[in-house]
Amino acid sequence: MDWTREEVEAIVADYLKMLTFELAGQSYNKTAHRKDLQTRLNGRSDASIEFKHCNISAAMINLGFPYIRGYQPRANYQMLLGKIAEQQVSGAASLDQVALAAVQQPASTPLQTDFNKVKTAAPSKNDQRSVNEPSNPLAFNAVKRDYLEREARNRSLGLAGEEFIVLFEHWRLIELGQSRLADKVEHVSRSKGDGLGYDVLSFESDGKERLIEVKTTTFGRETPFFVSRGELALSQGAKDHFHLYRLFEFRKAPRLFDLPGALDQHCVLDPVSYRASFS
Repeated sequence: MDWTREEVEAIVADYLKMLTFELAGQSYNKTAHRKDLQTRLNGRSDASIEFKHCNISAAMINLGFPYIRGYQPRANYQMLLGKIAEQQVSGAASLDQVALAAVQQPASTPLQTDFNKVKTAAPSKNDQRSVNEPSNPLAFNAVKRDYLEREARNRSLGLAGEEFIVLFEHWRLIELGQSRLADKVEHVSRSKGDGLGYDVLSFESDGKERLIEVKTTTFGRETPFFVSRGELALSQGAKDHFHLYRLFEFRKAPRLFDLPGALDQHCVLDPVSYRASFS
């Protein structure tokens, strides 16, 4: 049975409340929220509500917001849900405030004692568009801010992530019995500048260079990230050496996945801006 407008409005509003609590660092009970929702959702099952929460997560990403931990994005959502999510976030002043504070908050390199638990599998490349309705490439969402893009510009967070990867690579090479190579790991974005297309110089066990670009987020594994033209070109031109390390859940318990080689093999790349000039 299709969800009615009233049902969609109710579940989106409740999702935004939970997201506001989460970004503000306040505790809340997902089960209690779900039970309260069921009284307003025509007897929807727990599974149906959970699936809709995942749809809302995908809509939030499309609107430039982080999503609630545990509700992994599922992109085959109805157009009505996207429209209602857009309408409700545009009037959510408290969500705007806590989201902005969350993405701009300074970060420091966390102490890590067990790097064995850091690495995980990467998401698979797939088409995140709705399977029910065609995507309109000229459609605009009336969002006041792209919080994910703002987080990507958080230099404190980016630097902390890079420092974390320097430590991780040192540990990785020592685990491989290559302490000499471990001592040569270099934070090149600091020592040589930001224009190289990668942040950390590391090595394979045979001494071959590993060029690592680091992208760090406080949020979940499926959170989109931004790459420059230079980073994309390097990933294609030096694909036998290039690795993009995606750090996620950085403030809570840092995890990472590795995208080796050309980035367009792993990700759907959407152009989000153009340089406009007169010559």
